Amino acid sequence: MSETQPIAAPAEVQPPAQALVADLYRDLRPLARRVRMRAGGSDTLQTTALINEAYLKLRRSVEWNDREHFLRTAARAMRQILLDQAKERLAAKRGGGEKPLPLDAIDEEPVVPDEILLRLDEALERLGQLEPRLMQLVECRFYAGYSEIETAQLLGLSDRTVRRDWLRAKAWLYDSIRSES
Repeated sequence: MSETQPIAAPAEVQPPAQALVADLYRDLRPLARRVRMRAGGSDTLQTTALINEAYLKLRRSVEWNDREHFLRTAARAMRQILLDQAKERLAAKRGGGEKPLPLDAIDEEPVVPDEILLRLDEALERLGQLEPRLMQLVECRFYAGYSEIETAQLLGLSDRTVRRDWLRAKAWLYDSIRSES
């Protein structure tokens, strides 16, 4: 499959949802690339494959309210896919060594080790039980790589609220992960 061609939508997807997927496919490529590189740049799951896996999860829900709802849902689907992969890698206990860093990733975000990614997810689930909005914000900012302004638009908040909540969420998660160590 070509890197730039979206997968065809199944027949059961309603035309408006299918059109939304086609329109937003270009937005999903950089999102998936950032998410994949931040989560270790897995050689087994390339950007297009991550988009396709997310699409397979998303196609079950053919009703999206709007662009923002679709992108939030895509970010959550990518998070779940990457967490599943991290769990598989840890369970396999293969390699244990460093993976070579691709040359095009030199200016990318730092890579988060699988163990930290899983502890972060556990802490994020606890945070979501206390403050669901902070969990959504972390999904948008960390997992999807959205800017403050994009996150504010997706969550219907002001960028100032996003900045303040981002600081609160990071501090809470840092304390939670640190106390587990």
